[in-house]
Amino acid sequence: MQKSKIINDPVYGFIQIPEGILLDLINHPYFQRLSRIKQVSLAHYVYPGAHHTRFHHALGALHLMQEALSILTSKGVEISPHEQTSACIAILLHDIGHGPFSHTLENTLIKVSHEKLSIAFMEALNITFEGKLTEAISIFRRTHPKYFLSQLVSGQFDVDRLDYLSRDSFFTGVTEGVVGYSRIIKMLSVSDGALVVEEKGIYSVEKFLIARRLMYWQVYLHKTVLAAENMLIKIIERARILHKRNQLQYIPSSLKYFMDNDITEDHLSENALFLLDKFAALDDFDIFSAIKEWQNEEDRLLAFICKALLNRELFKLKFSDVPISSEKLLVEESNIKSWWKGDDEEISFLLFSGKESNRAYSYAQEEIKILTKEGIVKPMSDCVDYPLPPGGIEKYYLCYASNLKEKTLS
Repeated sequence: MQKSKIINDPVYGFIQIPEGILLDLINHPYFQRLSRIKQVSLAHYVYPGAHHTRFHHALGALHLMQEALSILTSKGVEISPHEQTSACIAILLHDIGHGPFSHTLENTLIKVSHEKLSIAFMEALNITFEGKLTEAISIFRRTHPKYFLSQLVSGQFDVDRLDYLSRDSFFTGVTEGVVGYSRIIKMLSVSDGALVVEEKGIYSVEKFLIARRLMYWQVYLHKTVLAAENMLIKIIERARILHKRNQLQYIPSSLKYFMDNDITEDHLSENALFLLDKFAALDDFDIFSAIKEWQNEEDRLLAFICKALLNRELFKLKFSDVPISSEKLLVEESNIKSWWKGDDEEISFLLFSGKESNRAYSYAQEEIKILTKEGIVKPMSDCVDYPLPPGGIEKYYLCYASNLKEKTLS
């Protein structure tokens, strides 16, 4: 019997990590960095318990993948031990490309998606581990002949989403996000090489879709969370401008390279190992230690936003069902100018608009497949008692600074 390490997870209880490649990957510095990156960015500004990390999520997703593979093999689905290990590696590393504060700074620090960075990290680790990740990479890239393994990693209904909904619900205390992950996994099967859900599990899938939609508006796109995240983005953008003007007094060494350079996918393909090492040196602590220093910068705009974020004196954010009108923007701009007394460049950091969308289910993507009792495979949209929304729900927002306490301005 293969030896394993036991981890006490707050969501699932005791989970097992077999010794070997999986444990070696977990112990690698690239993966250990995830323990310093929050899973839900600044959601703790609203839900104080939401301090869990990408490290927690990766281990939880690995556990659910192990459970899913066990169920599928018990139903006669042929999955070799090596394929099982490769699927576990793929899910373990699926988020390894996330940077500080996860999605919030994804296109601010570096112009490369976390998915592309995850692949780059996997390829680098594949060299280190002498080709043991080759099959896992094909599963992650969705080129593996057993397509259902890729669907377990990424799709509209995967173990990634099952874990983050369960985990984020647990740590935020938002019970609307609770999903029956155990029953859902037990209802999984494979038909014609594709992942399906047995018909008797359809109500659990419906609950999963509803939970995902509610979690987006209650947690991920909560107006206060969104305001805080936008402030963080504006801080980095302002600091970069000042740094390029040689007006920034302090900058962490781990952050300096990304302030000096606008990194794109082309740079990643040209010098991957160098960039990955630079990126792997960054985490949430670097950003927040910088913000603590920047609250004392001579630039009053940067200092103002940093103090406001640190002291939770957040910008106001209002949602609208229609785009923000130019008239509304002008009114708020006039209000801000009355107390800020800054130029137009500075006002753009204190007043801005945007759009967010919540797409719980998409017809454009591969639909969830339901296996009926008669052995017929149907798309999810043909099996429910009500029509699934064909598109996402879009909301527009206006975010702006208010005239905060005098101590924040000083």
